[in-house]
Amino acid sequence: MELYTYKDLTPEKIIALTRRPKMDFASVFGTVQPILDDVESGGDTAIQKYTQKFDGLTPDSVTVDPNAISVALDPDVKEAIDTAIQNIYRFHREQFSMKLDVETMNGVYCSRIARPIERVGLYIPGGTAPLPSTTMMLGVPAMIAGCKTIVIATPPDNEGNVPESILYIAQKIGAQTVVKAGGAQAIAGMAYGTESIPKVDKIFGPGNQYVTAAKMILQNSEAMVSIDMPAGPSEVLVIADETADPEFIAADLLSQAEHGSDSQVVLVVTHNADLDAITNATSEQLDALPRKRFAADALEKSFTIVVESTEQAMAFSNRYAPEHLIINTDDAEDLADKVENAGSVFIGQWTPESMGDYASGTNHTLPTYGYARMYSGVSLHSFQKFITMQTITKDGLLSLGPTVETLADIEGLRGHKNAVSLRLAKLRL
Repeated sequence: MELYTYKDLTPEKIIALTRRPKMDFASVFGTVQPILDDVESGGDTAIQKYTQKFDGLTPDSVTVDPNAISVALDPDVKEAIDTAIQNIYRFHREQFSMKLDVETMNGVYCSRIARPIERVGLYIPGGTAPLPSTTMMLGVPAMIAGCKTIVIATPPDNEGNVPESILYIAQKIGAQTVVKAGGAQAIAGMAYGTESIPKVDKIFGPGNQYVTAAKMILQNSEAMVSIDMPAGPSEVLVIADETADPEFIAADLLSQAEHGSDSQVVLVVTHNADLDAITNATSEQLDALPRKRFAADALEKSFTIVVESTEQAMAFSNRYAPEHLIINTDDAEDLADKVENAGSVFIGQWTPESMGDYASGTNHTLPTYGYARMYSGVSLHSFQKFITMQTITKDGLLSLGPTVETLADIEGLRGHKNAVSLRLAKLRL
């Protein structure tokens, strides 16, 4: 990890460090667009073609009904999933919005209600291992919101099947369809709909650059689909002082670095922290990781900044806007109050990011690539839409109507004014 001293950094260099590696969107979009077009016209056949091309697999069907399969999970795995679902449910259920009723002035009543997005697609990355955690993070709030159609898409295993852990969660959340495909072709299948895949209204879930490109293209297409957020590689920023355990810091850095070679890992330490101990602990733990190659590649592209104070550390963090922010300092609670930009925050030495990734209850589908400056992570509200209503009484129209007439006049919209004036005239008879 490259080392910098904060006081020696120019404003331009600080800005440069907060920028992520540039992604070649033009090239990726050029690769993805033909796949989307092919799936739009070819449906299931096109999805099977690309699954064979990219994964070397041809499952016997594009989709499976999870409720038609008997799942036999290891009891320990089942218990772990059930515990995580319970915590995720508790946290997201408390986010449920009650109906909002406001009388803005005498006789003018305004309200807002929440309704579920009817059809949602949940993309669950596969690759080297199944991700039941992401299935829970997306599926549980979809279930709570009351989404009528829940479609899950995930790459099949080497035998062309959906991992049992994902099928079990699909049953728990009430999903009706699991698509046995990954990549841009799976995103396109959910966006357009095929012979076996229901069309969805919104697509959720992380993925590689091709998945991200597919989501970004489709949300601006005739597919009429929205997405949860744009995203890049996963990332963590750790703030630590001299009170932090070097082994904890190393473990937190590596837990994120092992996601992949393009993961972003940033360490911000105070000048009195034992950086040598942290470096040694990181090296020792890295050697024991099965995904050592990925983690090592990520660390090589990452950096450390030495600051004079934790306030200075927080200032840099807010500029960087990390997906995950770990605050392992003596004044962690105070620093947490100063967070302005972050996807999810982990406070204190006993709060590793892994807890939020799996089972604390918060959602791990978060904005990356600096998007935490303007996007929130997935929540119950992500699966809802909000509808406003208003009721005007006779007294309300009499008191507010002239205001609307004046404003409509200013804008030259006579029809708008007439809709009010005609009513006022009849009330004044």
